[in-house]
Amino acid sequence: MKKILLQRWLTPVICSALFAGSVSAATKWDMPTPYGDGVHHTKNVRMFADDVKSATNGELEITVHSGASLFKHPQIHRAVRSGQVNIGELFMGLLGNDDPIFKADNIPFLASDFDSAKKLWKASRPHVEKRLQKDGLKLLYAVPWPPQGFYTKNPVSSVKDFWGGKMRAYSPTTSRLAVLLGSSPTTVQTPEIPQAFSTGIIDAMVTSPSTGVSSQAWDFVGHYTDTQAWIPKNMVIVNARAFKRLPASVQDAVMAAAAKAEARGWEMAVSETQEKTDMLKEKGMQVSSPTDQFKAELKEIGAVMGKEWADEAGAEGAEILKAMQ
Repeated sequence: MKKILLQRWLTPVICSALFAGSVSAATKWDMPTPYGDGVHHTKNVRMFADDVKSATNGELEITVHSGASLFKHPQIHRAVRSGQVNIGELFMGLLGNDDPIFKADNIPFLASDFDSAKKLWKASRPHVEKRLQKDGLKLLYAVPWPPQGFYTKNPVSSVKDFWGGKMRAYSPTTSRLAVLLGSSPTTVQTPEIPQAFSTGIIDAMVTSPSTGVSSQAWDFVGHYTDTQAWIPKNMVIVNARAFKRLPASVQDAVMAAAAKAEARGWEMAVSETQEKTDMLKEKGMQVSSPTDQFKAELKEIGAVMGKEWADEAGAEGAEILKAMQ
């Protein structure tokens, strides 16, 4: 009788323990991202999360929080570094004040087509990874934006058209560019762009066709000058300690999914460039190439910013520039 009672008592205990073990086997990460669901970066991140879940048989589940809904863009780096979240996506140039190496892809006309942008990423990636390690972070992958152009209320023919204006800044490099153009840099994050224009906080911005479409730029400006000045990138980073706590097989699956996401993301960026530029035209915006004068002036500004960056970046910057030459 005692044996039967003991078995009856042990059975639910054992089942409960087995159930608890199966639940604890699944690791769940929250992933903040700064952009809306229509942007190719966010689409790619969601595919990455699905790939990870599938490859790990659900051992690691990543919940994507898009549109700066969990953390505002400038807070994501710190949130991942401090372990508030284990993974996140952010604009690489946003960390330019921490280290100039993060600004390598923000130098005007250093790499203004996707082939040269890939070459620049190959040269700068080891330095970016090394710098992230100092903050206890690991790079998973990076994906470019379409080339950058200028959104303005009036046509642009030269730098003079920016004098005395207020330009949106979203990184140290864009702040410096605004100053060199004779404008006042004003920090405005992507979700705040429409309100910033409508309230007169800014009257111009330099960004990609993707951001132009996602912010519905045609509601507040009429002109897009397709300068293709530079091709910046977003990067997906993970807390190094959290990554090391994953089983080796899960780590391998994450890195394989990351490599797949990077390759896919670069292809998406190329398609995104044409698709979103065409959409700006369809919505009634005047899309034009820069005048010869404006192009020459921008190249002069690019030379100034390139020299400033090389001086700031030191030996690492010289190594990257040499690779580009």
